[in-house]
Parts: sequence; C-alpha cells; structure tokens
Amino acid sequence: MVSSHGEELNLHQFRGKPLVISLIYTSCYHTCPTMTNQLARAVDIAREALGQGSFSVLTIGFDTPSDTPDRMRVFARERGIDMPDWWFASTDALTINQLTEELGFTYVRSVRGFDHLTQTTIVNADGTIFDQVYGELVHAPSFVEPLKRLVWGGDAKATALSGWIKSVKLVCTVYDPNTGRYTFDYSIFITMVIGIASLGAVAGFAIKHWWETGRRTTRNKHSTGILERFFRF
Repeated sequence: MVSSHGEELNLHQFRGKPLVISLIYTSCYHTCPTMTNQLARAVDIAREALGQGSFSVLTIGFDTPSDTPDRMRVFARERGIDMPDWWFASTDALTINQLTEELGFTYVRSVRGFDHLTQTTIVNADGTIFDQVYGELVHAPSFVEPLKRLVWGGDAKATALSGWIKSVKLVCTVYDPNTGRYTFDYSIFITMVIGIASLGAVAGFAIKHWWETGRRTTRNKHSTGILERFFRF
C-alpha cells in the first residue's frame, strides 16, 4: 500500500494497538463522503475519551485504477481530515481482493459507480477483526464502545495498579446523549469506592469475629483441661 503522501505502508506496522479500517472509492459523490465525515466525528469523540494515539485509522480506496495516492489525498482534504494516526492509502487489485474477502466487504460496479457495503471494521492489536460497524451514520457509542473494550479491557501485561485504573476508566467513562460526547462519571466511581470500602469493612468484621471466636474456643479448651485435671484428683 502507498499512503496519500507517497509513503509505503504495511498492515503489520499497525499491530500493537487497535486499528479502524474503512474502504471507500474517491469518485463516490454521496455515501463514501458522508460515511467518512461521520467516521471523522466518531474518531474525534473516541480520541477525546480514550486519548490521542490510542488507536489508528486506515482509509483505503478499493477502486484501484482510480484511487491513486493523489486522489486519496484530495479526498481527505475535501473532508477536512488531517489527524494524527489516520492514513489514506492506495493499493493494488490483488491486495484489495484479499482484504475485502477477509473483512467481509462486498462491492459491485453499477451505473452510479459502485454499490458497496457501508462498513467500518475495528481490528484488535493482534490484527484480528474485533467488531464491525455498519451504515453511513457512524453513531458514537457503536464505534467507541468496542474501542473502549480493546484499549481498557483485559491486558495481560498490565500491572495490578494500571489494570485497576483501566477497569475504572472502562466502567466510568460513559456516553452522554445530551452532549454527544463521553465523560467520566464520578458518581459511578464513588459508588465503586463505597462498595469496595463496604466489602472491606464486612471482611474485616468477619475476620475479627473469626479471630475472637477462635481465641474463646482456645481458652475454653484450656479451662476444660484444668477442670478435668482437678476432678481427676
């Protein structure tokens, strides 16, 4: 693949963090521009919630004779997209055939250009398809929630502290339909802290009760032994 700026790209270089893949064709006059504009909005919301650099985006032109690097660059500029970690790329027909088969993306030539699936694919850090988002209108929750699970979900390399912090972020970062953005809900965090504190208090009480019961049992055994020795004589 070649980026819109002439750089050689390889899918392997995107491993290590989630990747969003979008297939378009540059001569599309409605569906692809609309979907890409919607995707740009969802990406902005996701990066605000998850942090810059938390995932990458790759938009590839599937009309290989026409979707040259120059055309891809113009397409991105017309959408006003100039974001870090978002590449627009061209490739050859063989790569497109392999990629569309793996992604489950379909397209056929028509009198209007192409009839194609409107699909955004979310790939995990190991290069495995994790989720698909369908439709021209990319709704923020359907796009951000899978990325939340990938970015803040289970991480075998995470320490206990960082794993706990990610778990808190995963649970407490929620979508606000009034603003259309994600926010950290402190009430959920406070409820979690209170719940953990309550469980700790209950556990402490149980341990104290077990300890005191054990001590009383030990004292009773000692007392019984003395009485037995007394009456034995």
